[in-house]
Amino acid sequence: MKTTFKISALALAFAAFSFGANAQSKTSTTTDSGIKLSIGVDAGVPVGNYNDFYNWNLGGSVQADIPVAKQVFVTVNAGYNNIFGKDIANTSAHYTNIQLIPVKAGLKYFPIENFYVQGEAGAAFVANKSDLGVSKTALFAYAPQVGVQFPVSGKSFIDAGVRFEGNSPLVTNGKNLNFIGLRLAYGFGL
Repeated sequence: MKTTFKISALALAFAAFSFGANAQSKTSTTTDSGIKLSIGVDAGVPVGNYNDFYNWNLGGSVQADIPVAKQVFVTVNAGYNNIFGKDIANTSAHYTNIQLIPVKAGLKYFPIENFYVQGEAGAAFVANKSDLGVSKTALFAYAPQVGVQFPVSGKSFIDAGVRFEGNSPLVTNGKNLNFIGLRLAYGFGL
């Protein structure tokens, strides 16, 4: 608990320092005020224990970035992830795909032009609970992410980010379902 508090305090201090240091910096169209929407493709690879049973994941997401301060946005993200199961060696059996519907909210901060740091938390709903035979319907989900937004034209941009996404266990006393993911999205201002 103390370690978590120290890490949180350090992250908050870093964010405050970065915000103050960049208060006078020029911003691009990706950090200008106004609500922004992005639609993207999500892909990744499971890490930890799930790497032994699952190959990779593919999905999509829709995200809204709502400005709350200069270079700071509240994010709301919803999507779908299919985590593809591996074949069981020397049999015709196959691990059942895991289908998740993550719904998260968080903050996105631009410490420098076009580069952002983002953190989100929420729930990942298990879409195929009965097929998997698991006890949980919803998992706690969190996702720290870093990325770059490339202006395309006017208020549109390409958003490329890499993240670690963690989910609580599918079963009581199980292992966390974690993956390293990429998000490539097309975004536009409203």
